[in-house]
Amino acid sequence: MPANPNDTYTSPLASRNASPEMLRIWSPRHKFNTWRRIWLAIAEAQHEVTQDWDAPLVIKEQVEELRGVVERGITDEELARASEIERDLRHDVMAHVHCLGESCPTAKPIIHLGCTSQDVVCNADWRCVFEASVLIERKLARTITALGESAKQWKDVPTLSFTHYQTAQPTTVGRRIALWGFDLSQAYDYTAHRGTNFWMIRGLKGATGTQASFMNLFDGDTSLVEEFERQFDKQAGMGCGWWLLTGQTYPRVLDTFVLSDNASIASVLHKIATDIRLLSNRKEIDEPFGKNQIGSSAMPYKRNPMKCERICGLTRFVMNLVGNAYDTAATQWLERTLDDSSNRRLSLPEAFLALDGALDLMHQVASGLVVNEAMIRKNLMAELPFLATENILMEAVKAGGDRQDLHEKIRVHAQAAGHRVKQEGLDNDLIDRLRGDPAFAAVKDSLTEDALLDPMKYVGRSVEQTERFLAEVVEPLRERYADELESLGGSDRGV
Repeated sequence: MPANPNDTYTSPLASRNASPEMLRIWSPRHKFNTWRRIWLAIAEAQHEVTQDWDAPLVIKEQVEELRGVVERGITDEELARASEIERDLRHDVMAHVHCLGESCPTAKPIIHLGCTSQDVVCNADWRCVFEASVLIERKLARTITALGESAKQWKDVPTLSFTHYQTAQPTTVGRRIALWGFDLSQAYDYTAHRGTNFWMIRGLKGATGTQASFMNLFDGDTSLVEEFERQFDKQAGMGCGWWLLTGQTYPRVLDTFVLSDNASIASVLHKIATDIRLLSNRKEIDEPFGKNQIGSSAMPYKRNPMKCERICGLTRFVMNLVGNAYDTAATQWLERTLDDSSNRRLSLPEAFLALDGALDLMHQVASGLVVNEAMIRKNLMAELPFLATENILMEAVKAGGDRQDLHEKIRVHAQAAGHRVKQEGLDNDLIDRLRGDPAFAAVKDSLTEDALLDPMKYVGRSVEQTERFLAEVVEPLRERYADELESLGGSDRGV
């Protein structure tokens, strides 16, 4: 490997997107330290269940020596030594078994006793997935609360809403932001309430899941094998129990659940970022923009929504990783085949690293949204005469008019006013047209700008719905994570 990092490929997820916290979870040091903690837990469990034997499988001195090395953490020298051994053995787990044994000469004979590689790797991988999922859960909560703050700030600011990206009815800026937050809260609810059963570990099952090696190790005593696995779960600090049946690995279908949950979160982030990009084009909402930030190398006036564009790019990547998990789960022949390993080394960490980066970016955007109220009002008022027609129609019918006839007259006038706006560049004169039509004589006195063109008359329950979102979703999250959200880090290192 080239000594200079500029002479080799480095994943942009590590160098530009993911946070230090998420990078640590998927780092080699953390993985191999987790392997070592599992070997220690195995040795402790074997000592516990055989300490009363005339010849215990593992003696206390071996456990204590192993504990001392494991608890200090793997050193750079040991990492280099393990890599050196692996080049010869072509087996990463056995390389680390030998490396650990060199640091623990007394414990060396009992390290990995009775185990297959996946007794270590699967339990460690699932632990890393759990830790990464907890970090994602917290960042989700932080992003939802940040959106809540923005929703609260602009809950009373009326704006146009859209269906089919065509003008629909007025809503409020805060209500739209609350809708983004509520969508994210659905993803949060799904991922944060998986329950302890979901986080069961593979446990210690041996080469094909039958525990044959451990039956041999404990002289065919089933109860001792059961107690050994219980002790391992206790010593490893996982405490969620273990799966009843596995092959050589934990069920790879579990990876599909995790990656599809990540993709669900990613899809909501993509939708929010896309909405902001669309509104940025309308000059209504901007993402935060640095004082010295450059929007374009050629066009100095531009304020490109760079963060939201990055969010869309990263989340698209996360959504497309789900297929890897499905393919891997579907092609695990019989008790196991090894083609899962090289794929999962990519798909699992990178799904979390990319989603982590996208959540950090969305938190930054949500915390610094720029709402251009003057432009929002200008766009809204240009369309408001059209939006008032439903109320005008209902009032005219109450005054004795025929709903179908009046609807047709409004349609004709609205099309003419729309042509005037779009083809001639003139102001919207729909209200004046209706005031001049005898069919609306009964309600003519109410067809005034003061009576009709207050946009807050048309936003329905937008403000109330926003306030309920804040009370029922945001505040409980804020209380639940009161001591954690402020300490969360993040990353904003590039495009």
